[in-house]
Amino acid sequence: MLGFFFRHYDSWVDRYVFYDDGSTDETLAMLRAHPRVEVRRLERTDPASYVASSAAMRNHAWKESRGTAEWIVIVDVDEHVCVPGMTMRDYLRQCRRRRVSLLHGMGFQMISEDFPAPHELLCATRTIGAPYARESKLSIFDPLAVDETTFGLGRHMARPRGRLRLPWRDRLLLLHYKYVGFERLYQRHRFLKTGLRKNDLRKEWAKQYDWSRERLRQDWELFARAAVDVAVEGFDARRCHRNRRWWRPAWKIKRRLGLVSRRDLHLPRSHTSWAS
Repeated sequence: MLGFFFRHYDSWVDRYVFYDDGSTDETLAMLRAHPRVEVRRLERTDPASYVASSAAMRNHAWKESRGTAEWIVIVDVDEHVCVPGMTMRDYLRQCRRRRVSLLHGMGFQMISEDFPAPHELLCATRTIGAPYARESKLSIFDPLAVDETTFGLGRHMARPRGRLRLPWRDRLLLLHYKYVGFERLYQRHRFLKTGLRKNDLRKEWAKQYDWSRERLRQDWELFARAAVDVAVEGFDARRCHRNRRWWRPAWKIKRRLGLVSRRDLHLPRSHTSWAS
């Protein structure tokens, strides 16, 4: 997936830091061949859990970029964030002007029975996916405005603290290219299971890695039946994500905070405001 990853991000990301967990294939060679990549070994801060160690890294590694980076992007290699109809550089410039400090991607589980050709830009050629709230994640933020991210396990939730300012309307998509080539996915699950530790297994974290081929196919078909084309003209991801997005307060809370208009508001530190 690295070729697709770099093709997607190279036009707007200036520096990459990859945390590797002991790759034994060609991954490290590919990473070191990229002029903007720094490779680090993932520290097992919790020897009994890969999942907890990964969460700890994501919550702290980005802090060293305060004062040097305008934006932090935290994604897995199979996660491509984009805004339909805009380049990411233009969208982030717009967010900067409006003093937006954090952006959440609305999640889609992308589906493709066959594996893409090496030259493809996936957000343009593999555009069928199912809305998937679990894959909606805090993906981009201003490191000077955010004090702590407090990601949950797998980044499926976050409780950031700091000067938090959301865009008035969510536009960022998180396209999760995991369900790409069924047999490849099944074999990858079997391999990734070998990296789990006793607490991961005891608490059933990443339990999907233990699914049978039949159970995985059932899950695949559920996503396939719910899939939409995110590239059609006029597509609005918010219509797919009908339930309240976890980073958006309920309407009653917004009313209490006076956030029912588009005017700029000055809220106490660590509260969330909306940019018009």
